[in-house]
Amino acid sequence: MLTLLGINKILAVYVGPSGYATLGQFQNSVQMISTIASGAVHTGVTKYTAEYYEEEEKQRRVWQTAGTIALIGSIVLSLLVFVFKADLARLFLSDVNLGLVFGWFAATLILFVFNTLLLAILNGKKDIYNYVLANIAGSVFALLITTFMVISWGLLGALIALAIYQSLTFFVTIVLCFKTPWFRLGYLFGRFDIEVVKKLAKYTAMTLTSAAMAPLSQILIRNHLGQTLGWQAAGYWEAMWRLSGAYLMLVTSTLSVYYLPRISELKSGAEIRKEIATGYRIILPVTVGCSLIVFLLREPIVQILFSQEFMPMTELFFWQLIGDVLKVASWLLAFVMLGKSMTMVFISTEIIFSAIFFGLVIAFVHFFDLVGVAVAYAVNYAVYLFVMWYVIKKKTNEEH
Repeated sequence: MLTLLGINKILAVYVGPSGYATLGQFQNSVQMISTIASGAVHTGVTKYTAEYYEEEEKQRRVWQTAGTIALIGSIVLSLLVFVFKADLARLFLSDVNLGLVFGWFAATLILFVFNTLLLAILNGKKDIYNYVLANIAGSVFALLITTFMVISWGLLGALIALAIYQSLTFFVTIVLCFKTPWFRLGYLFGRFDIEVVKKLAKYTAMTLTSAAMAPLSQILIRNHLGQTLGWQAAGYWEAMWRLSGAYLMLVTSTLSVYYLPRISELKSGAEIRKEIATGYRIILPVTVGCSLIVFLLREPIVQILFSQEFMPMTELFFWQLIGDVLKVASWLLAFVMLGKSMTMVFISTEIIFSAIFFGLVIAFVHFFDLVGVAVAYAVNYAVYLFVMWYVIKKKTNEEH
């Protein structure tokens, strides 16, 4: 979290609000491409690694199948991204001259994908020590590389840093995995198990939907803000979005590292309801407390973490922080859909609420200008929370 806040400060000083908007567009494109390249199997790998915690042979079949899918997918996507780098730069960044950035991304994509896969395995094995070390290493790489590249080459340097830093983290993650007694490089390749593919396919469908809809809605929102209010305004929203992601990292990491594997292990509806209640007692008060502190200190936070140029974003804080609390409350329920392979419900809600978010932004920005995007965010997650409550209540009542 600290390194991410440091990166935000450096970017604020050297690229400004409009540069922030461009970085957001590129980051979303990286999310979509890398998820497709990996076969979107990492959530499934975490789930089944945790579920088969007493059956190492089954775990290895999952890893080998996922590794083979990731290898094929990353090679194919690397070639496609490199060939069409100019077109991608025109589509996502509105500047064909930034095709070089996608070239760097293509060259390191395979490392990016396998770093994600190894982290998913560590997460599923509940090897929290190495998982945390690998993530800290990634954060430090991000800070060092971004600092050097941004100071040297401005926005272009920031984009290249964003393209490659997670790939470089692979070398740290693989070393940490080799030091464990349960890992061998051969466990990532070889046997292609059709039964495992069928199980992972549910998570591939869910993850691909999420990886496509969330970044796509953000790209459309930035474009709408840029075209209606100007790219400075789009940059303010991107800065607010990044700040939310940074301070919520404590919560979202807990959900990914502890909550998802734990939900995957539970069998009965009563056990799941008990785990959800525990999450609400612990995680939600922390979220509310953090949001309140951030709101009260919003002006010094913007000055310290960004710059005076970003002060207009303070008008977004109230509704954005309400939305953050509602998001965490709904995610405590939504993660049950991932843990219990509720494929069709997950896909449907991801598509519907991404579309609703964009529609609400268009409506509220028309009436409330920039603050409308934060109001839309809060309203969207309020409705999503209600829907998740209904869906998960019905699901847990069905399981005995």
